[in-house]
Amino acid sequence: MKIEIIKCLQDNYSYLIIDEENQTACVIDPSESAPIINYLDNSKINLKFILNTHHHYDHVGGNLELKKKYNSKVVGFIGDKNRIPEIDISLENNQIWKQDNFEAKIYHVPGHTSGHIAFHFFKEKKIFTGDTLFSLGCGRIFEGTYEQMYNSLKKIKSLPKDTEIYCGHEYTLQNSNFCIANDSGNLKLKNKILEINKKLKNSLPTIPSTLADELECNIFLKAKDLESFSKLRDLKDNF
Repeated sequence: MKIEIIKCLQDNYSYLIIDEENQTACVIDPSESAPIINYLDNSKINLKFILNTHHHYDHVGGNLELKKKYNSKVVGFIGDKNRIPEIDISLENNQIWKQDNFEAKIYHVPGHTSGHIAFHFFKEKKIFTGDTLFSLGCGRIFEGTYEQMYNSLKKIKSLPKDTEIYCGHEYTLQNSNFCIANDSGNLKLKNKILEINKKLKNSLPTIPSTLADELECNIFLKAKDLESFSKLRDLKDNF
């Protein structure tokens, strides 16, 4: 499987998961359709599935046009079937979704929204976390609770450490400023910040990260209990 990172809107990432053998693809969270159509048509790849982590417009904005153009199936969480545009396939927590050569385990990870899910392509060791886990950060809590978000992050923390993290936004540099302010002695984090700045200077995405890196550098994943996590989330909201 090949992963193509597609920049959308101001700081969103959509991801094409490409089956090179069959020249087919899934797209994760198409914020807008134009850059995805441009890549697919230039590469002569057929879009079979549209996978949505949650219902926010900057993650589903391209659904309708992509579905219409490619006759793709829209895939999302059963609890969001009335909020995700044109949904065809409704998934449940811990379900294995398998179509053609695409296979992922679904994790319900509420907090940012009540119906947020992550797609874990476990054979490839890649997880698409939307706005639940960012590199060096986590999503704002809009519909859920601190406890839900804390437990959602715990699910992701339990995965193999070499799992690659693909998140919904290029927030890594801003997140690093908060992490280093609250974890100033972390040498691994300092080195990661150097790498982040080098990538951004060269107009490269800072994604994917690895779970191993996040466990060492992401202040939210280092929180030892719900109380400390909640305090950090409040501090970040006002940082």
